[in-house]
Amino acid sequence: MENKNKSRVGTQALARNIRVSVTKMRRIIDRIRNCSYEEALVSPEFMPYRACYLVSQLVLSAAANASSNFGWNKSDLFIDEAWVDNSTYLRRFRPRAQGRGYPIKRPTCKVTIRLSSKFVEK
Repeated sequence: MENKNKSRVGTQALARNIRVSVTKMRRIIDRIRNCSYEEALVSPEFMPYRACYLVSQLVLSAAANASSNFGWNKSDLFIDEAWVDNSTYLRRFRPRAQGRGYPIKRPTCKVTIRLSSKFVEK
């Protein structure tokens, strides 16, 4: 059986416990997947979602990792993989009638973005 976590050529940035639901984050990530670095920075600026700023910061972080660790030029980068996973829930309790407590589940997510260079063989 092949190991899926094999080291691949590329750099990644990971953000954990982001206070946004998975479905709201996936609608942004799906649009920037397989785009160039410049396009992945520009396209979230024109989307009307709160999570776009977080995705832009994560793309900037992944590009900084690529340039500092591998010495790659930022204009040669593209988003090889991007995915969103469920994380833990922030649990809060709202007081209700007769001394009861009503649970409030606030979803969080993990976002991973992997960048690769156009000129590097996999």
